[in-house]
Amino acid sequence: MTLAKDDALLKLGKIVAFALQALCVLGGGVFFALIVLVALLSQGMLPGLVDAQGLPDVAKYPLVTAAICLTVIVNFTAMFFFFGKMRALIESASKGDPFIPDNAQRLNAMAWLLLSSQVLTVIVGELRVYAASLIDPQSESGFDISPNDLTGFLIVLVLFILARVFRHGAAMREDLEGTV
Repeated sequence: MTLAKDDALLKLGKIVAFALQALCVLGGGVFFALIVLVALLSQGMLPGLVDAQGLPDVAKYPLVTAAICLTVIVNFTAMFFFFGKMRALIESASKGDPFIPDNAQRLNAMAWLLLSSQVLTVIVGELRVYAASLIDPQSESGFDISPNDLTGFLIVLVLFILARVFRHGAAMREDLEGTV
């Protein structure tokens, strides 16, 4: 069975994956610019912008801000590659034969990339809590996981399972082609 080459859902998936990759690049660039801005502000290198007493909170704690921004940049990078694998998977499916070993490897890589993104998101949350405690020691924000936070980890599990299904499907196809 082959998929139609003009499948609307696959075309939409390609467009969305490409757009999300572009947003990852844009987001990473914004957070990199924020690191540079905070570094310049914290060192007093932009005297006309703010005075020493009027520094924004992010510039008062440049290392924490840089840690948060770098973690976000790494997360954007992981997701950039995730959506690249997704585009390659969609391209393969649009050619009509998705059960190939490459797609099993892509799904496995996507699972690892998404897992790293989920862990990085938790790290960013913890860094934000720490930053809030520096800015306002009276703040009572702490680590909190909601059921929605577990959704990403469940998707990771599904991706690992799908990778195995695709690996098994590709092996079955090779066995079948070897007997014909």
